[in-house]
Amino acid sequence: MRAHARASLVRYAWLSISASVIVIGLKAGAYLITGSVGLLSDALESVTNLVAAVVALVVLTIAARPPDEDHAYGHDKAEYFSSGVEGGLILLAAVTIMYTAVRRLFDPQPIEGVGLGLVIAIVASLINLGVARILMQAGKQHNSITLEADGHHLMTDVWTSVGVVVGVGAVALTGWHRLDPMIAIIVAANIIWSGFNLLQRSALGLLDTAVPLTERSQVMAILDAYAARDGVQFHALRTRQAASRRFVSVHVLVPGWWTVMHGHRLIEEIERDVCEALPGTTFFTHLEPIDDPLSFADQQLDRENFIQK
Repeated sequence: MRAHARASLVRYAWLSISASVIVIGLKAGAYLITGSVGLLSDALESVTNLVAAVVALVVLTIAARPPDEDHAYGHDKAEYFSSGVEGGLILLAAVTIMYTAVRRLFDPQPIEGVGLGLVIAIVASLINLGVARILMQAGKQHNSITLEADGHHLMTDVWTSVGVVVGVGAVALTGWHRLDPMIAIIVAANIIWSGFNLLQRSALGLLDTAVPLTERSQVMAILDAYAARDGVQFHALRTRQAASRRFVSVHVLVPGWWTVMHGHRLIEEIERDVCEALPGTTFFTHLEPIDDPLSFADQQLDRENFIQK
């Protein structure tokens, strides 16, 4: 069921690809009509949107694959490569925009056909706005960093377009042609910030960052409830996020006189409650006797005082 849900996310990547192709054509036409370097910078950013959407399509296809012998924990982490590639492409687009804008700053050019160019740019922005909202909503619903990154990238593109449209309109009203490349430079700076944030999120994901504090608190609340009810204890709680999948592990300390069956049934109840509270969670437990001092010697990731024979 989960694999089918992951596979269904591919359709959002196709939506992003289709929208990017249309938007690139519209923005390129706006640039050719006006000659505005600001509109050119906007079109170049949309090219990165297209490349990122294609990468997202490939990555979401890989992430939807079920676990196998070589990837026992699934393929979900592939999504971090997509957001990392997208962040890199954003930075590359920003450098290109900066280079073009600085040259135009020292050699300003008049802007022509402003009215038609701006109308085309506004239509392209509205398309991006609609697709961005769809992608961000789907990303949050399915906990997909790939769709969220693509949606946030498109929203950055929308705000970029707003700035460019306002700037080009101001140039047309004031006749100050250097305002056009100046706005393009500001746009590039905004794009750099967006790219840096995406690269940071990708790096944290690949470093097995813990799940958000709010989600850890939910797990702790469930464990505390069982501790109060059954007189058990817990330690060595560890969590990590792998795109849409969460991994939670914990040691469960129960009275030594309990049978294995009794302890197992308790663990099954805990796992059920955690997975209901946080769908998409893989839960690992280690059952230990609360009466044995050695049960408290393995709380660290690397057990220093291992049993000596």
